[in-house]
Amino acid sequence: MTDLTIFYTDDDEDDLSIFTDAVESLSKKIQLKTYSGGDKLLMAIHNPPPTPHVVFLDLNMPGKNGFDVLNELRNSEKKSDIPVIIFSTSNEPGIIEKCRSLGANLFITKPILMNDIIKSIEHALQINWKEFVPDTKNFVYKS
Repeated sequence: MTDLTIFYTDDDEDDLSIFTDAVESLSKKIQLKTYSGGDKLLMAIHNPPPTPHVVFLDLNMPGKNGFDVLNELRNSEKKSDIPVIIFSTSNEPGIIEKCRSLGANLFITKPILMNDIIKSIEHALQINWKEFVPDTKNFVYKS
């Protein structure tokens, strides 16, 4: 199996730790890079290696928030094709639609149970991002 690299950005240290535990429980060999803010994530993306297979992105962060990061990635000539998965506590339709219109590939409301977090990550890693086209039916993943 090919090694995958995931970048995850969240300003909440507990969420970073829980996500790390979830990824470590997966059977695939995954390199996880976590960042505590949007600026740090963008610096890492623009200065590889490694290059992420997917980016999991929290929305509510100080400084550059998830919307800012998503917008910057989608307007980048070289990085616009990186799949971005919004991983947020929000489930508000307006926020979900804004993420889709800005070019996010998938929206996951952060699950509470560890098993559901694992299922969400596994779901995202099984998607063929080169062929996946987000629409109103498949954009939001519910565990």
